[in-house]
Amino acid sequence: MWEARAEPYGFADLLAWVCDIVLPEFEHDPLHLSSEVFTSTDHRVVVISKWRNSPHSLPEPPPTLVARPAHSWDFTQVDR
Repeated sequence: MWEARAEPYGFADLLAWVCDIVLPEFEHDPLHLSSEVFTSTDHRVVVISKWRNSPHSLPEPPPTLVARPAHSWDFTQVDR
């Protein structure tokens, strides 16, 4: 899971950067299963990606678009 809070003026550009530049690169990776993008009213962009093995990290977003550095977490699915 990856999350970044955009500067209010940079929200549309951050979302476009994620959807048009970063995620298309992942989609060509044979280990990539899927990615979903979410937004919030407080200018956050969240990406949840599923991978077959070791997840790949999103690159750091352009610093002019974010209010603070992006955060990321790796999770492992639990079989129950």
